[in-house]
Amino acid sequence: MADVPKDLLDQIKELERIFTVDTAKLKEVTNHFVKELEKDMGGTNLRVCEITLPEEKGEFDITQSKYRMPEELKTGKAEELWEYVADCLQQFIEYHHEDEKLEKLPLGFTFSYPATQEYIDHGILQRWTKGFDIEGVEGLDVVPPFEAAVAKRGLPIKLAALINDTTGTLIASAYTDDTMKIGCIFGTGCNGAYMENCGSIPKLAHLNLPADMPIAINCEYGAFDNEHVVLPLTPYDQIIDRESPRPGQQAFEKMIAGLYLGEVFRLVLVDLHENKNVIFDGQDISKLKKPYTLDSSFLSMIEEDPYENLSETEDLIRKHLGISPSKPERELCRRLAELIGTRAARLSACGVAGICTKKNIRSCHVGADGSVFNKYPHFKARGAQALREILDWPDGSPDPVTILAAEDGSGVGAAVIAALTIKRVREGNLVGIKNSRGMV
Repeated sequence: MADVPKDLLDQIKELERIFTVDTAKLKEVTNHFVKELEKDMGGTNLRVCEITLPEEKGEFDITQSKYRMPEELKTGKAEELWEYVADCLQQFIEYHHEDEKLEKLPLGFTFSYPATQEYIDHGILQRWTKGFDIEGVEGLDVVPPFEAAVAKRGLPIKLAALINDTTGTLIASAYTDDTMKIGCIFGTGCNGAYMENCGSIPKLAHLNLPADMPIAINCEYGAFDNEHVVLPLTPYDQIIDRESPRPGQQAFEKMIAGLYLGEVFRLVLVDLHENKNVIFDGQDISKLKKPYTLDSSFLSMIEEDPYENLSETEDLIRKHLGISPSKPERELCRRLAELIGTRAARLSACGVAGICTKKNIRSCHVGADGSVFNKYPHFKARGAQALREILDWPDGSPDPVTILAAEDGSGVGAAVIAALTIKRVREGNLVGIKNSRGMV
């Protein structure tokens, strides 16, 4: 950065100071994670998958279609949401099973938002996350309106299981790899899941289940440290929280999830232009001032720019924002993208390390899914390095805990859980099932 002016260098150094998360802070965040786990035992696309599970464990066949959810649905009406989901199911059946007479198809519905579940086939939405804010859904069971929209179209579908995407990732990963102990999502949102013994969960004591029976725990750790005790918040993180639909909620998610990485980047650039007066002098930044106009893919492309003069970054910023950045300004953008992406990856390791610490897991595979994990450059390597620092692994030794891409994530997991639910119904084991009628 020899050609970067001193005023820009000073700003870069300040950004490095506030966005860098050192080993000591990682360990502090992880220790707080463990306390939270002890204390209390979504997205932008809709995907329809038809999954066949053959006799051989770990194998599956999948047919799928992806539907882009309209932005207006995120803040629309509840009825419009369920109608849209049912429409997608209808389109899938008509396309893949035209003129076929189908028996009832058991459905595993991946619902990627915090929900209270007394039964596997029902769930009460606690709160919307990931930018959704649809009235008339929070505090209510999401299954009846969904089933009503399906019945309205006469679709041959029976909901067998409502699951969280992170739980689905855990189950799908364990289905294909016996050493998988933890499931994670690093995408539009973030979360983790693991298997716990029923005897370690006081709130389940009234069910009189065997103490050693394993049960999937959906951590919902996107909401970790909502009290802002240990997370290294910057002024930009505080703005995102303050101006979000749910201030004071999903604190951890707002620092590492794909929905917010581009917004942090945007807020920094606006601040450097309007308040510090060090970039984009005399240029129109009106496009940059639009909230959430940038997503994590924008940062990915900047980090992947292979040219020394960062010409691809120049083209990207000019195309999307109508701004012509100088070479020093492109250098700042590159460093800022690296800092934000690295912070997200390093903090993401704290949840995995916290679960490993709580469960005394010395060695395992972690199944991860989500656009940030799968597509953001260097995310996996940066997260692995942070995990090594937190858990104090010796230099030069192989990583005992390895985070790997989940086979299909929540789709296969939902199918496995739905199949297990059907199997239990056939065996007459109806514990935790509210409405078994029509499942078999």
